[in-house]
Amino acid sequence: MSDVRQHADDIHAQFSDHIDVDVEDVEERLTTLVDEYKVPMDEARRSVTNHYLEEAGLEREDISGGDSEAANIEDVDEPEEWIDLTAKVIELWDPRSDSVAQVGLLGDPTGTIKFTKWAKSDLPALEEGSVYELRNVVTDEYQGRYSVKLNSTTVIEELDEDLEVGNDTSEVEGALVDMQSGSGLIKRCPEEDCTRVLQNGRCNEHGEVEGEFDLRIKAVVDDGLDAHEVIFDKDATEELTGLSLEEAKDMAMDALDTTIVADEIREDIVGTYYRIEGPTFGRYVLADDVEELGGPADPEELLIKARSM
Repeated sequence: MSDVRQHADDIHAQFSDHIDVDVEDVEERLTTLVDEYKVPMDEARRSVTNHYLEEAGLEREDISGGDSEAANIEDVDEPEEWIDLTAKVIELWDPRSDSVAQVGLLGDPTGTIKFTKWAKSDLPALEEGSVYELRNVVTDEYQGRYSVKLNSTTVIEELDEDLEVGNDTSEVEGALVDMQSGSGLIKRCPEEDCTRVLQNGRCNEHGEVEGEFDLRIKAVVDDGLDAHEVIFDKDATEELTGLSLEEAKDMAMDALDTTIVADEIREDIVGTYYRIEGPTFGRYVLADDVEELGGPADPEELLIKARSM
């Protein structure tokens, strides 16, 4: 079976219970995008899926992404994956939107993760302190923080057992040796419940949108043994650099170039030793508490020194 056909079968399976979809039509749409317009398969699949979502009058959360697989919370390191979790409800928070029925924190022996349960999903209420098997939930990501969403396809089964919750806080001490692309002044999709970073003015799910400015740093910190990927959200970036979001926007407007913000930040922080503490989400450490341990130095020398420790 060809790769295009396999993707077509997957999309067809998602919508077959909602509308009359012909798998050959799905395959033809994918082939046109991939072969004629040279669209990458992932983007082509999202585009075709969005077409059928609109035709069916559904939201993405109303359909399954395919067969879900059992996972631990520490395994969550990609958005838009469908998984099964066995987790304990650690705490519930007050929803900030009428579209959300419940929001809170789940935990298992490998760590913790935020969850959102949509109001329209009509799922049973979760209770603090209870343990549940949650089948067919979808992962999401915002500024390095991963979360899961419970939707109309999710199956909830309460378990008569307790579950130990692990500590996912990490401490990294070392040289900040690199700042990755996607750092500095960025734009995010403004659509409700979507925080994806725009690429050339496009959201992978919602297409061309105006976008809202945000500030972040995606850094690599080397402790001499391992290289750790660390994300600084807007607040952490402002505190680390002394540069506010509004100042960053003004800087980019004056230069007519948003990349100047990343360049300024890179010059300020690369080649400096830090102690960073924060929760771990997948492969990322989210910087909550940061302490500078030394002034700027040559990053190549720091990397050599860190590797020799």
